Amino acid sequence: MRRLFSLAGFLFILLHFQAVAGSSLPVTRSIGAPVGFAVACAKYKWLCGRMAAQQLNDQAGTALLQKVNRAVNGRIIPAEDRPSSRNKDVWSLPVAGRGDCEDYALQKMKDLIEAGFPSNRLALSVVIGPHDQNHVVLIARTDGGDYVLDNLTSAVRLWRTTGYTFLATQDFQSRTGWRVTLAGPRSGEFS
Repeated sequence: MRRLFSLAGFLFILLHFQAVAGSSLPVTRSIGAPVGFAVACAKYKWLCGRMAAQQLNDQAGTALLQKVNRAVNGRIIPAEDRPSSRNKDVWSLPVAGRGDCEDYALQKMKDLIEAGFPSNRLALSVVIGPHDQNHVVLIARTDGGDYVLDNLTSAVRLWRTTGYTFLATQDFQSRTGWRVTLAGPRSGEFS
């Protein structure tokens, strides 16, 4: 009987691990890009284009993700977009070492591409974050799953473990496009 419970416990842990590891964010139909994305796309060719990259194994890729996430989070000071801006939501690289969530995500994407991470394995994503506010994070796709790089934490985590509800994600292949995601704890509220 004891062996049966041990086996059942092992299988439960294994199945839970498999449900989390190796999973990609589900995407469905196309959707319009967030306000500010098109301007950023025109300004930063690396954001919507394909860049040559080296092939990274998951261990090296994950280490690079962690390094870039910590470095960018450590050197940028959180700040909202300037109130003098006509557009309330400006997507740009951080200015004078300051930026909001999408500015962090853009900087991380730029740094990862420059370090050789494949651009077609990086995408921006709009989520419902802390305090029920829209929040932008960077998604990095590896063979081990889709990881989230977030300005609110130094930890790089699989998307399912963030507690976020994912609403829309930049298309990994058609980089100017966006796709409906609807995944996470509150996704049922939007379907």
